[in-house]
Amino acid sequence: MSRPDMRAVVIDSFGGPEVLRLTRLPRPVPGPGEVQVGVRAAGVGPVDCVTRRGRGEVRISRFPAVLGWDVAGTVTATGPGVHGFAVGDRVFGLLAFPGLAGAYAEYAVAHVNEVAALPEGVAFREAGGAPTAALTAWQALFSAAQVGAGQRVLVTAAAGGVGHLAVQLARWAGAEVAGVAPSGAHSFVKGLGAYQVVDRSADLAAETGRSFDVVVDASGDAGDALVSLLRPGGVFVSVAAAGVDRFRGRGVVARTVVVHPEGRQLERVAGLLRSGELRVAVDRVFRLPEAAAAHVHVERGCARGGVVLEVPDDER
Repeated sequence: MSRPDMRAVVIDSFGGPEVLRLTRLPRPVPGPGEVQVGVRAAGVGPVDCVTRRGRGEVRISRFPAVLGWDVAGTVTATGPGVHGFAVGDRVFGLLAFPGLAGAYAEYAVAHVNEVAALPEGVAFREAGGAPTAALTAWQALFSAAQVGAGQRVLVTAAAGGVGHLAVQLARWAGAEVAGVAPSGAHSFVKGLGAYQVVDRSADLAAETGRSFDVVVDASGDAGDALVSLLRPGGVFVSVAAAGVDRFRGRGVVARTVVVHPEGRQLERVAGLLRSGELRVAVDRVFRLPEAAAAHVHVERGCARGGVVLEVPDDER
């Protein structure tokens, strides 16, 4: 007896956005310790676009492949040994990264350690754009840099998916935060809690000199100009770029963060979403068949917050 099917967006080869196509595939079945999630929203970020082109951390060895790692939706089935979640529960999570997770679909499977309960009142589209960005920001700030009260933190790409959450999380931790963002996004970033926003890191160098305790490079540029803004012994964290080793002889701590699924950290994020201390900005919402258009939008590099594929229940 064949399994029920679903709509999914796949790639059959690496390339531009045009390689994304809508098709039908069998629904994934949850195994031990897993839940099946009826996807209501799936995030689309830079890692999706890099993977589509055959680059980055994710290695695809078989086609067709379903991209996507960020999921928000409801539990539709549970596998053996699952006790913490039940059918009908609202959940969100970063699935299987850096393996394939298949989030660009109507249904996906997640291990229970990769998801967290989604608070009532938090929209699926907001939660769908949150996991990768929020966990990247959390791991950069708190795992890599141990940001705390009274520190001065600089966030680049502060209006983007990772950056706008990093600004808020650093402020929540009691840090003073400055941001680098395009001029049209200055008011947006200040509204997140940044005390200062500039167009380029060079502008900050002219105004403040070597005064930051932590620099979170959410743009992945890993530029020397950013490191020059750190106090001696300060921490430079890149969320995308390699090559930070070259900074370690300059009197600073230099680290690269490669995001990984972490349900407990996501539970902390969920609590902040529930209380309103963390807000997820959604720049654009596309329907599942519009995945290619979503990738084009992300690759333009001008999004404020996240980009999401939405799967309304009435379209299943």
